[in-house]
Amino acid sequence: MIVILFLAGLAFLIIGAEMLVRGASRMAAVVGISPLIIGLTVVAFGTSSPELAVSIKSALSGQGDIALGNVVGSNIFNVLFILGLSAMIVPLRVSQQLIRLDVPLMIALSVVILLAALDRNIGQVDGGLLLAGLCLYIAFLIYQGRKAYKTNLATDKRSTDGDNANVNWVRDVFYVGGGLILLVIGSRWLVNGAISFAQYLGVSEVVIGLTIVAAGTSLPEVVTSLIAAVRGERDIAVGNVVGSNIFNIVGVLGLAGIFAPAGIEVSEGIFRFDIPVMIAVAFACLPVFFTGGVINRWEGALLAGYYVAYTLYLVLAATQHEILPTFSTAMLCFVIPISSVTLLVIAIREVSGKDNTG
Repeated sequence: MIVILFLAGLAFLIIGAEMLVRGASRMAAVVGISPLIIGLTVVAFGTSSPELAVSIKSALSGQGDIALGNVVGSNIFNVLFILGLSAMIVPLRVSQQLIRLDVPLMIALSVVILLAALDRNIGQVDGGLLLAGLCLYIAFLIYQGRKAYKTNLATDKRSTDGDNANVNWVRDVFYVGGGLILLVIGSRWLVNGAISFAQYLGVSEVVIGLTIVAAGTSLPEVVTSLIAAVRGERDIAVGNVVGSNIFNIVGVLGLAGIFAPAGIEVSEGIFRFDIPVMIAVAFACLPVFFTGGVINRWEGALLAGYYVAYTLYLVLAATQHEILPTFSTAMLCFVIPISSVTLLVIAIREVSGKDNTG
């Protein structure tokens, strides 16, 4: 039964992601909105629904660490693992809108979380401000979408039959809605099967919580971005990651802060380690995205490798393994500085090359 549950969940994830990507890309074509905006809104918000459910439930139960840790952990996972793995499969071309607007916004919001947590509590006022930010962000994307739609109408003189357009809308909404439902069900079945399998093998609950459960709520984003990358819908693949991170902060954490009776308590561990890591990961997107507007395979491998290192650190810290000090020193003194300098040099070369050609 464990194997059947695991395989059924995996099948639902793949089918659901295929339906979501296909429906979203068709919807973008019918409406005249760019696939990037669809990826930043419909796909990103939809695939973040597991994070929303977990964080609100945790906030109502007074489990602030889970509510906040779910958002922070998911954002780290989204950039390092999902973006990295997608780029390893197919190099991802990055839209200029992401470089100029959405990624800087993601960085700014990550810093806002640190500032809001200075008093070790994210209360209802903080949650309300974050939720207001979500409304402003959605309004701006709608404005951008309508502007692009009018431009497409002016340049494209082809007429479409009204009945066919209505049929297409019904079909696309069915694909998007059905895909999201299958993603949520599939991720739950897959995680439950993986937990049961890990317990059968004798893996500790701490390790299961830090790995399987932590990544479980991000499974819809994983499969959706991978399917989008394979299908050539690269704007949806990248937009899904960036949009999910923005929604996690302003939407998921905002609603969790509002629903939490006494606010979300921020532990010292999350404040001093996990939130700074989330900010560093967000900043790491800039040099990666600036390198020619393409996330190459080696850059994807670098991002994915950092997530493996981050997860390994969490496991070592939770089990208080004797190798932890050596591992931490190696990461802080050698791996991270060398990688940062390499990305910075490449970014400077790319900018200099553009200036020279310009």
